[in-house]
Amino acid sequence: AGARLDGGAHVLVEAADPDVVLVGTGSEVHVCVAAAALLADAGIVAQVTSLACWDLLAAQPDDVQDHVLPPEVPTLAVEAGVTLGWDRWADDALGIDHFGASAPGGRVLEELGFTAEHVAARARRLIDDLREEPA
Repeated sequence: AGARLDGGAHVLVEAADPDVVLVGTGSEVHVCVAAAALLADAGIVAQVTSLACWDLLAAQPDDVQDHVLPPEVPTLAVEAGVTLGWDRWADDALGIDHFGASAPGGRVLEELGFTAEHVAARARRLIDDLREEPA
């Protein structure tokens, strides 16, 4: 049984033994779900977690936090905003740490890397980078 959203986060796409966790806060969640499908096609198992409120999640017991964000699994946050603060919850974060751009929304998101393909590639790179780190 997963943590409920009233606890700040919940697992949207379950994975028994995930290789990576993709976490989004709202508008990014659909990109995470699509990226998880692309990763599955490549043999990589991704859990998708929707994290709506850091404060509510922080107030949950460790077992709830560990269910939605397993500490031993590489975690990539996808945030269509600044990445400040995500270091508490994720190993890496795809976000916008500069001024945005002006164009139709879909084009801006694509240009900034908020596509399933880019998120999947970033997740693969995170997995590879963490495997290469010395113990």
